[in-house]
Amino acid sequence: MTGTLIQFLLFLAVTGLALYGFGRVVYHRYLYIQLGKSVDLKKEAKIRLKGFAVQVFGQTKLLKDKKSGIMHIVIFYGFIILQLGALDLILKGLIDRGLPVPGYDYFTLMQEVTVGLIVLAMGYATYRRYIEKLKRLKRGWKPSIVVFFIMFLMLSVVISGGFERVREGLPASGFAPLTSVWAALFDGISTSAATVGFYAGWWMHLLILLSFLIYVPQSKHFHIITAPINILLRRTEPTGKLASLNLEDEDAETFGVGKIEDFTQKQMLDFYSCVECGRCTSVCPANTTGKLLSPMHLITKLRDHLTEKGAAITSKSPWVPAMVFAPESQGNALEVELIGGVITEEELWACTTCRNCEDQCPVANEHVDKIIDMRRHLVLTQGSMPHDGQRALQNIERQGNPWGISRNDRVKWVKEVDPEDVLEVRTVKENPTFEYLFFLGSMGAYDNRSRKITHAFVKLMKEAGISFAILGNEEKNSGDTPRRMGNEFLFQQLCADNIATFQKYKVGKIVTTCPHTYHTFKNEYPEFGLTAEVYHHTELLDLWVKEGRLTPQYEVNERITYHDSCYLGRYNEVYEEPRNVLRAIPGVELVEQARSRENSMCCGAGGGMMWMEETAGTRVNVARTEQLLSVKPTVITSACPYCLTMVEDGTKLKEVEEQVKARDIAEILAQSVFGLSKN
Repeated sequence: MTGTLIQFLLFLAVTGLALYGFGRVVYHRYLYIQLGKSVDLKKEAKIRLKGFAVQVFGQTKLLKDKKSGIMHIVIFYGFIILQLGALDLILKGLIDRGLPVPGYDYFTLMQEVTVGLIVLAMGYATYRRYIEKLKRLKRGWKPSIVVFFIMFLMLSVVISGGFERVREGLPASGFAPLTSVWAALFDGISTSAATVGFYAGWWMHLLILLSFLIYVPQSKHFHIITAPINILLRRTEPTGKLASLNLEDEDAETFGVGKIEDFTQKQMLDFYSCVECGRCTSVCPANTTGKLLSPMHLITKLRDHLTEKGAAITSKSPWVPAMVFAPESQGNALEVELIGGVITEEELWACTTCRNCEDQCPVANEHVDKIIDMRRHLVLTQGSMPHDGQRALQNIERQGNPWGISRNDRVKWVKEVDPEDVLEVRTVKENPTFEYLFFLGSMGAYDNRSRKITHAFVKLMKEAGISFAILGNEEKNSGDTPRRMGNEFLFQQLCADNIATFQKYKVGKIVTTCPHTYHTFKNEYPEFGLTAEVYHHTELLDLWVKEGRLTPQYEVNERITYHDSCYLGRYNEVYEEPRNVLRAIPGVELVEQARSRENSMCCGAGGGMMWMEETAGTRVNVARTEQLLSVKPTVITSACPYCLTMVEDGTKLKEVEEQVKARDIAEILAQSVFGLSKN
């Protein structure tokens, strides 16, 4: 009786101390998050709960890497199942009775099978990290400590269960395969020795469990707690919609994020949700081509800085016990500059805003918004920007296009693209009853290569009998480039001017060939008052082919691979429409390469990178072109003027431009509809 009481009191003391330590660590990190700006999350319970269920319990993001995903599913559900087994074991050690579970033999079998599966899963995890040596996975004692925790925890289950069988004199059973083997190893020992063995396994299990409890919030495994919350509280707005700045706030001394406290509390929750799995970095076009940016390291550096600065501001230590977990001091966190001291400008300007990192992230972290917020601080508060980018924005501000060409030359394309096939294109003033406003964008109006796409699409609209008009020289830049480069002021100015023009001409439908313009108009302009419907040209081409307005009749005998634009695909989930158009064209052989659809690699032009020179590593467009060439196409097609330019430059650099042509979807369809020459 005395022994049982001592056991119970020790259990209460140890468990109470561990729970106190756990609560303290979590609470202190909660206080750090509270230093951020509050954010008003939309209360969309149904959408949030559905996404929560799919991503947390369905593990859908993890399954993007099937091998890793299955491994994590085994561990995730295995630990849920083993919680009942842990409770059963704890009760046996305290009151000598387990859970009153119906069909206890089957309960025991389920527990032991689960233990075996988790051991296999952890073995595979170790294999991937240390034998297969996946580049994205860190190696060392810190990333591996959880392997030891889990393996020894599973061993403690077998030890305690095996000695219990010896103590109780239970025979080997198919319902307890693992513990029966352990019991057989110690067959013949005394009941007292078996009892000692049981309690040794019992305390081993409890201490490992409680140690892991304290360790979790002080490591990357804090995601076990924060990730489900992060997924539940994720933004439900359109993918890639940037938060607006209140530029009329007279009390604002700075704009953007210049110190860690300028991030929102939700963004800070992202920091503590990072799994450090490296999936984001492994698909980042900047990182994989030798640039300094690593989305994973960006998040972890921000997390560590928040922890250090949060501790300094609140005087609440993040480490329990400090002698075990506290890292060496890196100096006064209050004096460290966020941009320059924690994150370099080179990292921020390497991002193409492709969001492949976010698509891969299993815990719903958003990397791009944080980069844009820091860019905003550099541009709007510090006046710092790479020279090439600064020149492009000055040109947009002065002439409405990145090259600085006269704004009065926007309509010259009509006569200059093909002097032998000059199209009659009316402006909104000349055709006030138009159905669609065709918004060309700067590329479509000024860039010689992109003008051919404009010409082809206009011919197709005319063939389809569509009433459309253009703004002509009244058209301005959409503002996508300034916004992604951090100049929110210029974006909002262009946005207001464009919306005023749309309202002036009663624009009800807008079509554009540029996915960047499409995304900006469709998902970001409505916040500022745009009510028009917005279409990408491939959506309408697909519709018009299906309706019979356009008839692909001439064979286009080409082996074609389609490059998914980030802003059309990942941002707006337009994947099938361009492919539908290609499938409708006789003679086309459509071939997919590995990085396609939501996993398509960026061409390197997004986020303002179109206007800045790459100075480190391999050019992104060359790396992407190599991937596209891997399926041996005769034509690489896209539905974005930026992408097409980058791919065409890539084929020239690879010296295959004569064998492999780059074409927009509209150009290929026009070739089939009108029998035009492919050159």
